[in-house]
Amino acid sequence: MKKMVSAVLGLAMGLGAVAAHAQDDKNAERLNNSANVLQEIMATPDKGIPQSILSGAYCVVVIPAYKKGAFIVGAQYGKGAATCRTPTGWSAPVMVKLAGGSFGWQIGGQSTDLVLVAMNEHGLQHMLGAKFKLGADAAASAGPVGRNAQAGTDWKLNSEFLTYSRSKGLFAGINLDGTVLDADDDDMRAEYGANLPFKQVLAGKTPVPANAQRFVRTTAKYFVISKINH
Repeated sequence: MKKMVSAVLGLAMGLGAVAAHAQDDKNAERLNNSANVLQEIMATPDKGIPQSILSGAYCVVVIPAYKKGAFIVGAQYGKGAATCRTPTGWSAPVMVKLAGGSFGWQIGGQSTDLVLVAMNEHGLQHMLGAKFKLGADAAASAGPVGRNAQAGTDWKLNSEFLTYSRSKGLFAGINLDGTVLDADDDDMRAEYGANLPFKQVLAGKTPVPANAQRFVRTTAKYFVISKINH
């Protein structure tokens, strides 16, 4: 009997280790895809996030495209990562999920990349709180695109977040009102070994994991470039 119990416990521990490793791989892929999205968008300045916006960003959230089976029927759902600016650089990422709304993650069967940019202290505070609804808890607007973010809009004054989408090679601002950005607790535990508070991670009090360094460096790179050129 003792041998059977030991065997069952050993199998359970083994399966747990396999599951944890698989989740680590998913996080690494998500973080790498998030870096790719930023890099590809900013590689075309005339069609990317304006430097005047990125140079003033407090936080950047990227929800990269997902593979088959990643969408829930009747709802919109995606996972990604976020990093915030601190006095010593950009923070380690937090793992997030975005759900709700009928904005259409799929156009003609193709998934959509999303980018959210926190533009002021209020946006940062919402990020530190880990969960909020765009358009209700946090004011959000479809962001302008291109080299010049000239204003026929009031985003500079009123928007805590500017929101963007990319699908089929097209990049544009998008209305995400009604969607909820929330902590992805399971992925946070897989990434850091514990469900760390957003405030601790985004304040720069947690070292950047190895699998997240490219995402954080890519964000920092385009922030610095935008600062220099703006």
